[in-house]
Amino acid sequence: MAEIIVVTSGKGGVGKTTSSASLANGLARRGKKVVVIDFDVGLRNLDLIMGCERRVVYDFVNVVQGEASLRQALIKDKRFDNLFVLAASQTRDKDALTREGVEKVLKDLADDGFEYILSDSPAGIEKGAFLAMYFADQAIVVVNPEVSSVRDSDRILGLLASKTRKAEAGERVREHLLLTRYNPDRVEKGEMLSIADVEEVLGIKTLGVIPESSDVLDASNKGEPVILAAESSAGQAYDDAVARLLGEDRPMRFTQAEKKGFFSKLFGG
Repeated sequence: MAEIIVVTSGKGGVGKTTSSASLANGLARRGKKVVVIDFDVGLRNLDLIMGCERRVVYDFVNVVQGEASLRQALIKDKRFDNLFVLAASQTRDKDALTREGVEKVLKDLADDGFEYILSDSPAGIEKGAFLAMYFADQAIVVVNPEVSSVRDSDRILGLLASKTRKAEAGERVREHLLLTRYNPDRVEKGEMLSIADVEEVLGIKTLGVIPESSDVLDASNKGEPVILAAESSAGQAYDDAVARLLGEDRPMRFTQAEKKGFFSKLFGG
C-alpha cells in the first residue's frame, strides 16, 4: 500500500521543493521505492533540483490528459534505481489537472509497487495545491520561523482538516512540521520565532529543523538534493527528518546557538 505524503506550505519560497527532493532521496537511500510528483503547473523547479531537467519529455499533465503513459513520463533518478520523478507541465493552464486524472495516476503508481508517493505542492490555495493535498495520508508543512509564514501555514492546516478525502471520511491527515532556515542565534536575539513558538501556534509536532545554510542553494544549483551532502548540517538535518518519518527516535540537532567563549565575548566575536 502506497503512502501518499503532500509537502505543502502557506506561502512560496520557504524551501518546499528543496525539501521534497531531499526527503524523496532520503527515503530512496533507505531502500524504499519512491516517486516525487511536481504539482506546480506552469513552474518546473523539482526536476532542476533533482538534476533531471534535460530528460523531461512527457510530464504530469500529459499523463493526466492521456497523451502519454505513466511509464513514458516517469524519469528514473541517476543515483537511485528506486527513485522516480514526475515533472510538472510548463502549460499556463492551471486547470490542466483534474481530480479524476490525478486519482488514476496515484492508483497506477500504487499498483506499480511504489511505497511512497511525495506530492510537491504549489504554495497557497490554487487548484494544484488542493489536488496535491486531497489524496494525502500525511502532510509535511514547510514553515520558516517568521510570523507571515506561520500565519499562512495555519490556513493550510485548516484546509487539510476539511478539504481532503480523509476529512470527508471523518479521518485526519497526519500532519508534521518541517521548520526550514532556522537560525538559533537569531532566535536568541528575538529576530525569529523559536521551535516552541511555531509548535504552539500551529499545534503540530516538529518532524525536522533545517538550519539556515548556503549548502542548500549550492546543492540546488548543482542539481543535487542537499541531503546527499554528507558534511552539510542541512543535509544531516534532512536525513534526521527522514529517519523520524520512518519511526526512528532521533534528537533534534542544530537548534542551539553556539556558546561563545570568553575571548569572543570580549572582542565582540
